[in-house]
Amino acid sequence: MDTLTAPDGTAIAYDRPGDGTPVVLVHGTTGTSAVWDRFRSQLPDGYTPVAMDRRGRGESGDGDDHSLAREVDDVVALVDSLPDDPVLFGHSFGGLCALEAARESDIAQLILYEPAILVGQHRDGTPLTPRLRDHLDAGDREAVIEAFFRETSTSGDPSQWPTAERAPLAETVVRESAVVGSYELPDSLTVDASTLLLAGSESPAYLRDGIRAIDGAMSAASVVELSDVGHVGVWRALEKAGAAVRSFLPDR
Repeated sequence: MDTLTAPDGTAIAYDRPGDGTPVVLVHGTTGTSAVWDRFRSQLPDGYTPVAMDRRGRGESGDGDDHSLAREVDDVVALVDSLPDDPVLFGHSFGGLCALEAARESDIAQLILYEPAILVGQHRDGTPLTPRLRDHLDAGDREAVIEAFFRETSTSGDPSQWPTAERAPLAETVVRESAVVGSYELPDSLTVDASTLLLAGSESPAYLRDGIRAIDGAMSAASVVELSDVGHVGVWRALEKAGAAVRSFLPDR
């Protein structure tokens, strides 16, 4: 993988395996760039996936202080390093990072799959972060991941969740959960690029409500609901998610 240096000096790793129009892929809280491995084949001809490891995971470094602003700086730095205006595609927490990055960088198009935001009544529930932090303070990293999956998935057999595999990411899961809890969606979002908003019909209500709120805050966006699909459709429903993306992207 290649690396770039973020504004705070952190090394951010990314992979660009071709010379087509870049599609910057920004993964969610429990992932790394590897979660996009199977989705890469769903991009149309003429497009090249550029999958980044967000800070604190994979081959990327980490900074002393974590914030959404630093995560956004990382995405903007990658976007600005590419020779053409890329497509920007973010999933879950990566969708939140991509949304904020799109407000301050030049991109060709924006795709968001259920950004991790809380709106309306969902901001009034029992905060997830303190519960995750209690598990982390007790040294039980797998419990952090299991609790996070239980809160954010609502689909799949819990015995099949990659809890042990993702346990090394427990610290980053807790800190990103805190960011989600504190983030407030602006009443108006200015994004010059055409935007596709993706949601799964089987995803948790707070994520589907978040998509509707983002749509309402934008002057123009296309919303596609993927039937019988949950929050992780970018690897569990490749054909449906891929078809929506291909329909949105122009031929090259």
